Amino acid sequence: MSGTPGSDGAERERELLASVARRFYLQDESKVDIGKELGLSRFKVARLLEAARAKGIVRIEIVGEPSVDYVLSERLSTFLGVDSVLVLRTHDGQSMAETRRDLGAVAAAELTRMLTPDDVLGLPWSRSVAATVGALRTLPPVPIVQLCGALAIPDLHSPVDLVRSAANLSGGTAHHFYAPLVAADADSARMLRRQPGVSEANSHIAQVTVAVVGIGGWAQEESTLFDLATRSERSAMHKAGAIGEICGVFIDSAGRCVEGGLADRIITLSDEQLTDIPTVIGLVSGAARAPVVRAAIAGKKVNRLIVDTPLALELLR
Repeated sequence: MSGTPGSDGAERERELLASVARRFYLQDESKVDIGKELGLSRFKVARLLEAARAKGIVRIEIVGEPSVDYVLSERLSTFLGVDSVLVLRTHDGQSMAETRRDLGAVAAAELTRMLTPDDVLGLPWSRSVAATVGALRTLPPVPIVQLCGALAIPDLHSPVDLVRSAANLSGGTAHHFYAPLVAADADSARMLRRQPGVSEANSHIAQVTVAVVGIGGWAQEESTLFDLATRSERSAMHKAGAIGEICGVFIDSAGRCVEGGLADRIITLSDEQLTDIPTVIGLVSGAARAPVVRAAIAGKKVNRLIVDTPLALELLR
C-alpha cells in the first residue's frame, strides 16, 4: 500500500487548509468569496485558517522594531556596574547577520534618543557599526569623526562611507581619512599616521563625546584582525595576554592595552583617546565574547552596552 490508513484523508485535509490559506493570505480573497467557491460558510473558512496556523501550514511573522528585554537590561546594567545596557531579545535559529542587523537598529534608536547638538559622534570600522548607520533615519546636527582605518572587505562600507552617511543625516562636518586599518608593517603605519588627512581627523578625536564600537575576541572567527595577523603576530599577541580588541586597540583580561606585534600595524585611535571618550557604546553578540566584554568594562573602554540575550545571560554567570 502507498500509505497508512487515513493518510489520504489527512493529505486531502492538508491540501484544503493550504488552499484556503493561500487564497486568503496571498491572493487577498475574502472569507465569504472563498466559502462561496468551496461551498463552505465563512465561519468554516475562519476555522480552517485557524487550523492552518495551528498545524504550522501558515506562519505569521511581524516585522518591526527589534524587541529589548528591559528587565534583563536593568539587571545586567546593575550587575556589571555600567551606565546602561540594552539586551536584544533573540530567537532560536537567528543568524549572526540578523542579530547584527537588530543590534544596529537598537543602537540607531539609542543614538537618536541620546545625541544632542552639543555632541560629537565617533565611528570606527565595524560590521555592527555599519548596521547602526544603515538603520539611522535622523540625527541632530553633530560632527562625525572617523576613529580608525578601513579593511577592504566586499559588500561592507568603509569608515569613510559610514562617516559620510552619518554626516549627511546630521548635516554636521565629516572628519574622515583614507588609510587602511592594517598597514603592511610598523614603519608604514607610522608613516600613514603622519599623513595630513589622518592626523587632521585624529586631532578631532579629543572632541568626541559619544562613540559606537564593536568588540571582538582575539580568536579565529571572533575578530577579522585575527585572520589578518601572521602566525608570529598571533603568538606574540597571545603571549602578551591579548584576549580581544576594540577599534583595533588590543586589551588583556584586565582591560589593559596590549602593544607590539600586530598592534604596531594598526591605524586607529590610541588607548588613551578611547578611554577619554565620555560615552562609548559597545555593540557585541555571542556568549563566547563575554570575557572580552568584562575586560573592556574593567579597562573603562566602554560604559554602555547593546548585547544579545545569549551574551547577557553569560555575562550574568
